[in-house]
Amino acid sequence: MSNIDWAVLIFTLLAVVTYGVFIGRGQKSNASYLKADNKMPWYIVLLGIMATQASAITFLSAPGQAYTDGMRFVQYYFGLPLAMIVICITFIPIFQRLNVYTAYEYLENRFDKKTRVLTSLLFLFSRGLSTGISIYAPSIILSSVLNWNIYLTNILTGGILLIYTYLGGAKAIAHTQKLQFLIILGTMAFAGYLLVQHMPDGMGFKDALYLAGKSGKLNVITTSFDWKDKYNIWSGLIGGFFLALSYFGTDQSQVGRYITAKDSTNAKMGLLLNGLVKIPMQFAILLIGALLFAFFSLKPAPIYFNERSYQHLKDAQPLQAAAFEKEHQALAHKFNQQSKNILKERERQSPTLNASLEDFKSTQKEVKELHSRVEQAINKSNYNAEKTDTNYIFLYFVKNTLPVGMIGLLFAVIFLASWGSISAALNSLAACSLKDIHLIFGKKEVDDKTELKYSRLHTLAWGIFSIAVAMFATQMGSLIEAVNVLGSLFYGPILGIFLVAFYLKKIRGPLVFIAAILAEIVVIAIYEFDIVSFLWLNVVGASAVVVFAVIGLLFQKPKIISNCL
Repeated sequence: MSNIDWAVLIFTLLAVVTYGVFIGRGQKSNASYLKADNKMPWYIVLLGIMATQASAITFLSAPGQAYTDGMRFVQYYFGLPLAMIVICITFIPIFQRLNVYTAYEYLENRFDKKTRVLTSLLFLFSRGLSTGISIYAPSIILSSVLNWNIYLTNILTGGILLIYTYLGGAKAIAHTQKLQFLIILGTMAFAGYLLVQHMPDGMGFKDALYLAGKSGKLNVITTSFDWKDKYNIWSGLIGGFFLALSYFGTDQSQVGRYITAKDSTNAKMGLLLNGLVKIPMQFAILLIGALLFAFFSLKPAPIYFNERSYQHLKDAQPLQAAAFEKEHQALAHKFNQQSKNILKERERQSPTLNASLEDFKSTQKEVKELHSRVEQAINKSNYNAEKTDTNYIFLYFVKNTLPVGMIGLLFAVIFLASWGSISAALNSLAACSLKDIHLIFGKKEVDDKTELKYSRLHTLAWGIFSIAVAMFATQMGSLIEAVNVLGSLFYGPILGIFLVAFYLKKIRGPLVFIAAILAEIVVIAIYEFDIVSFLWLNVVGASAVVVFAVIGLLFQKPKIISNCL
């Protein structure tokens, strides 16, 4: 990067950290540190929810996901709006009425202490691991740009955001998320504009869409039904609904954002607007990836976007790498020429266009097969190499195409996106481990000052844990998919516990506790045997808890059960 890019990057990051420390000063109680004194208006809630969900993984990995697999990933969010409505009707009124610090406090009132602890532990495990992945995503950037060791950059990336998260708590997180997300949206929109402006050989936006569409990258809607298909309209609507219901309704990293609202109205407005704007925002980010494919169809793409991993192959197997490069040059030239000819034939409505498109698709398949062979060779020659180069595609474009200054700002955006989600996650992890574990099993009550000190120590401990997890994230392939798979292993049973709590009044704590454990075993078994795609695991997990609990109720002796609500 140029000196100007470095200046833009460093200034932007320092400004956000300074702002966070300033706005979060004067913490005197846990109500302020963990819940921002319940003073947040709807627009802060909205930006906080979106910033927590849209981590650096969204902006770094999603374009690469669309580049390799098309835009069908957007179907993953189709169940989101309906989930927001259900949460506003059922979840928010209860959380607001009980004035909870964590979503799992309610479960002790409804069931018992062990059910609360079990659910909190499931959340802590899944969110702690996924936060580590979120730290790893931006550290890729530092590692690639500076040629530093990835483990060092994990420490730097996870450590800097701890400054304002540790000191300022929920208030600092909410206000920095507002600033971060506004910078992110503006910069990503400008990056998309520059991508269109930098299309090679005068290719316009419509031409780029045409090539992307003919390449299968604009496959937004997939109607075919397949249990093992990760992204289609059915898994998105049904599996996505259950995942969104669990994530926004029972995951403390999101619950912690809207319980800081002034009242139920502000909390509901923030959630409902999130359901409306999330799909078009994700569509736009994925569209960047589809347009990148069109960009590199006319301008030769590298043989492998992760240049450092490919260099390992060149060092270990120079003859094999040379053979790959020779084949790649021939295929790249052929593919670029075919792309140019297709655009010319389309413009003059040539009768040979369909035949040219068939040749184009055939060459595209050859390019993909060569990429797979290169990837296999890299993974074989270097055990520590990342499994794919998906996360480097957008980064490669940024580094090699965008103008001076914009490169530094785009790198800053990916950091800011990561910080928004990680800081919220650390705050929620600290709230749960303190309130649902530490204070429950503590031997004595503590005053507000001591509790605030414990909250900060828990925040620090989870920051260190997440950095440690990031050290092992190199083997997870597409990061945006890895996070969602990880969540799907645990979100279903967590949601099932809440569904029983809300809607099955006769079921008590012992039954739901056993049902949740059995459901988690079922989910892990189904995942291990690869029976369905990961989105369906949310449906399976939630349904299993309900079914096991109802079956257990049938075998109980009849007795009068009080309404625990």
